[in-house]
Amino acid sequence: MNLRLFIVTGLLVHCVFLASIFDIYFTSPLVHGMTPHYNPLPPPAKRLVLFVADGLRADSLYEIEEDGSPRAPYLRNIIEDKGCWGISHTRVPTESRPGHVALIAGFYEDVSAVAKGWKENPVEFDSVFNESKYTWSWGSPDILPMFAKGASGDHVYTYCYTAEKEDFGAEDAMVLDTWVFDNVKNFFHAARSNQTMFSKVNEEKVILFLHLLGIDTNGHAHRPNSREYKDNIRKVDEGIKEIVSLLEDFYGNDGKTAFIVTSDHGMTDWGSHGAGHPSETLTPLIAWGAGLNYPQSVTSQAFEDNFLKEWKLENRKRVDVNQADIAPLMASLIGVPFPLNSVGILPLEYLNNSVHFKAESMFTNAVQILEQFKVKMTQKKESTLSFLFTPFKLLSDSEQIDILRKARSYIQKGKYNDAISLCKTLIILALEGLTYYHTYDRLFLGISIAMGFVGWTSYVILVIIKTHTNLMRTVQNNKASSVFAYGFSAVGIFIAFFLLIQAYPWTYYIYCLLPVPVWYAVVREFPVIQDLVTLLLTFPLHQSIGFLFVCALGIEILVFSFFYRSTLTVGLIIFAGWPVITQLWAQAKITAVSWTLLCWLLAMFPLMPVVGREPNISLVFTDCRVRRDHEGSSCPTLCPRQERGLRTAAGLLILLISVSSLPSLWKSKNKNVHHKDLAILLFQMLSIALSIYVVNTTHSSLQHKQGLPVINQIVSWTILASSLVVPLLSPTFLFQRLLSILLSLMSTYLLLSTGYEALFPLVLSGLMFAWINMEQETLQYYGLSLKPKLAILNFSYSTDITQFRQLHLDDTRRSFFFVFFIVTAFFGTGNIASVNSFDPASVYCFLTVFSPFMMGGLLVLKVIIPFVLVSCAFEAVQVTTQLSSKSLFLIVLVISDIMALHFFFLVKDYGSWLDIGTSISHFVLVMSFTIFMMLLNGLAQLLTTKRIELWGLTKYHAT
Repeated sequence: MNLRLFIVTGLLVHCVFLASIFDIYFTSPLVHGMTPHYNPLPPPAKRLVLFVADGLRADSLYEIEEDGSPRAPYLRNIIEDKGCWGISHTRVPTESRPGHVALIAGFYEDVSAVAKGWKENPVEFDSVFNESKYTWSWGSPDILPMFAKGASGDHVYTYCYTAEKEDFGAEDAMVLDTWVFDNVKNFFHAARSNQTMFSKVNEEKVILFLHLLGIDTNGHAHRPNSREYKDNIRKVDEGIKEIVSLLEDFYGNDGKTAFIVTSDHGMTDWGSHGAGHPSETLTPLIAWGAGLNYPQSVTSQAFEDNFLKEWKLENRKRVDVNQADIAPLMASLIGVPFPLNSVGILPLEYLNNSVHFKAESMFTNAVQILEQFKVKMTQKKESTLSFLFTPFKLLSDSEQIDILRKARSYIQKGKYNDAISLCKTLIILALEGLTYYHTYDRLFLGISIAMGFVGWTSYVILVIIKTHTNLMRTVQNNKASSVFAYGFSAVGIFIAFFLLIQAYPWTYYIYCLLPVPVWYAVVREFPVIQDLVTLLLTFPLHQSIGFLFVCALGIEILVFSFFYRSTLTVGLIIFAGWPVITQLWAQAKITAVSWTLLCWLLAMFPLMPVVGREPNISLVFTDCRVRRDHEGSSCPTLCPRQERGLRTAAGLLILLISVSSLPSLWKSKNKNVHHKDLAILLFQMLSIALSIYVVNTTHSSLQHKQGLPVINQIVSWTILASSLVVPLLSPTFLFQRLLSILLSLMSTYLLLSTGYEALFPLVLSGLMFAWINMEQETLQYYGLSLKPKLAILNFSYSTDITQFRQLHLDDTRRSFFFVFFIVTAFFGTGNIASVNSFDPASVYCFLTVFSPFMMGGLLVLKVIIPFVLVSCAFEAVQVTTQLSSKSLFLIVLVISDIMALHFFFLVKDYGSWLDIGTSISHFVLVMSFTIFMMLLNGLAQLLTTKRIELWGLTKYHAT
């Protein structure tokens, strides 16, 4: 199989493996075909007002200021005198759309929504808005339209500001909330003189929804501990007070309005969200008005956290809920059917109504969730062979009927508390049953994917042995091969028939049939397996075990680095001793010293704080604030001036490197370097200088809230575009091309940096240059190659297959180094396995108006740049060691696939949501990394071997 076909096949196989995790863990929980249910008793409220302060943390709202005053005095007064309060616990991903869906529709959305930027409806679902008579909403164009489009009929009205107002860098984002409050006031002012509107807003089952985005925007731009974030909370508190007063006056204090204040998600100390840290999952919930409880005084409360004491709310009863529980609460208050897909459990402690009303509401809640269970069970039963179907034993048909009959009987007899207790039991069982049927095929699919994984990895190992080693091969037995072909064909037909009669989705055919051709390819290489076993038996047992132990230890280090970044430091320190262990120290002292020092220097980065979270390296302590991080430790924090200084220092350092290379290029001008190549280098140096200027002036402009200067934006995008093309104009001589790639990518990386990470590509590149020299010294040390001058090595000659050699055991070490450096590029300055690790400030030189895909693309580019540097260095290693790109690449593929298989077995669906999300994100990350390496291999070859001639044909000779 040629390399191109092999890469295409590998890409397809790995795309299947990656997609499988979404079918196994991320399928939509929604079912359709249920009947709406509502409480038959009159509701306590005619209307409900929902305030959602986007990005508001629970502690930020409830905590007391240093002077002892509350941050939100009006809401604090509500907690103490008028309503009930608690914490709403969200789930990952802690993003705006999933949070609002949980609040308003009552279920936790699947991740398929991320493909549409959390804006459009990937699946149809019911919501409290849909069930209302009328809903009016004001706020962000990113949130409101999705509930209007998902509603049946024309009764959900939206009033949105333009997307351009969501600017992280311009004027204070507080104006977004001011816009909402002002428009609500104008709406009710106009309703007084509009009879049609007046009659509509006085109907029953009306919802008013105010989406307040300013807090989230200020949190991203300035961090939750900033003055802007806290001032915005005060503004929201004042705005809520004004709106409540307006509505009470408009409706004549009829006592029929219920108010709920909450948030869709919180925010980390470094201004991001998406993962499962408590600062992201703990959001406030305050409810008062019609049908809602008054404050309840208590002497003690049992909670694992110490928030009550910190917030000075020990004497007011705290009632925590899951975020999805708020949807049935709203439905119960205004008497609309519970959302059909809701999995929320009605929090009775928030209700101030008769026990009869509470019992009927819980019964409605139980019937609504039970219907989902019935539909889910029916769907699974119809698609499974009767003798293979295993029902959820804790909730049989007879058990369902019995519980419902008893609950209704208790209500009729006035035994309301007994009915409530029974309904809660039924809800818990139905939710367990829903999870059971939702994950029914998980084990079956998991085994299929694992078999495919193991088979593919085995096949790649056999391809390496067969085509890139001197292992003698036994003659293939054609008769046996035919038997295998018929046998595997029969297995494939049986699997397809088994899936067909059970009406499984088409993706199941891919997952289940993929192992068949993969294992057939493995079995076809049985003679190679025989020869391999024979060869291994000739080695002493302790050598084989030692080799396997070292390989396993290396892979475990890579796996552990996904959990503990400091593992990379340990690995780099071990790498630093490589010249001493292999005696290369005596042969090339300067190269060995450079390698060791750069390993030590790079080893510092994984020990530093994650970029964007707590940039607390102690370089300068003047006018720095000491901040307490979320784990309670105090650490010196870089001031903005110091962060700019680091980026500037990185830029000046790369300029110094460029200047130092000019004399050598000028001296070789008449030999290998055309004078126009010097012009390219000078252009790249100019780009670096412009990047330094843009970073500093943009930061200053944003600090003064003057927005992103247009000229800076134009320059930034120009530098980005040119950085992808300019390296292709430089000569393909090894060091010249690598230097050109470094200069171009660094100009873009500087624009995307926020602190010390600007130095990371420089140190990484230095180590890569040392690695290239070390590998050449290694070949000479072992007598495998003469030592050609690196200055005359040319990437464009790497396609000469006559110079290639067979693989040696040391090539496994080279491949491991590459994978390790790639992982270091991943985690050297942060943990990008976590969604909340991304800092929006990284893209402020390019745009400040919220655009999830554009910002995400730029952040991904920032992550890719160190990858490209490592990959291009790996191409250089292949040139210097006279190895084909295919041979080393296949070893890299095996290492990464073993890592992916490791993470596949670490995926879990139990424990905390943080643990579940982390385990899944690690697998997705390492699979994406494996797929990306295949693409990166092609990109690195393009960047190193191709040249664009703008000034006519120029020839270079390696002499």
